[in-house]
Amino acid sequence: MRIRELLINARRMRSDRIVVGECRGAEALDMLQAMNTGHDGSLTTGHANSPRDILSRLETMVLMAGMDLPHRAIREQISSAIDLIIQQARLRDGSRRIVNVTEVQGMEGDVIVLQDIFVFEQLGEDGGKIIGRIRPTGIRPKFMTKIEEANIHLPPSVFGASERFF
Repeated sequence: MRIRELLINARRMRSDRIVVGECRGAEALDMLQAMNTGHDGSLTTGHANSPRDILSRLETMVLMAGMDLPHRAIREQISSAIDLIIQQARLRDGSRRIVNVTEVQGMEGDVIVLQDIFVFEQLGEDGGKIIGRIRPTGIRPKFMTKIEEANIHLPPSVFGASERFF
């Protein structure tokens, strides 16, 4: 059975979550449709050089499904399905690190708006090994209300801001 058929069957079974190990082709359309039909918390992985690039890759993968969809419609599907992009990269020393945690904020015209929430900051090197940390940008994600509705409360300091800004 192909991954597209598995996704369709998972939607029929009314699964709470759908996890696809890696979207590489036309199954991206089925994954986006599942994410846009009440499967909050679903996730997938993909390969790209940046959070912006994965959006372009997703758009291309959806087009591989053979449906004649307008680019704007595809972007709207992507922007409403995805809350967060977490990018991992291989650094010069060969280690893999989370380098971006980026929120998908919606559409502005024909463009999907992204906002970095956390970014990797290299602090130095020690014997050829990169020393760094994931640094908050000071931006509170727009989807925090969803997290709080799930009774998860994060202090504003997690995002690099003080209490008085919230």
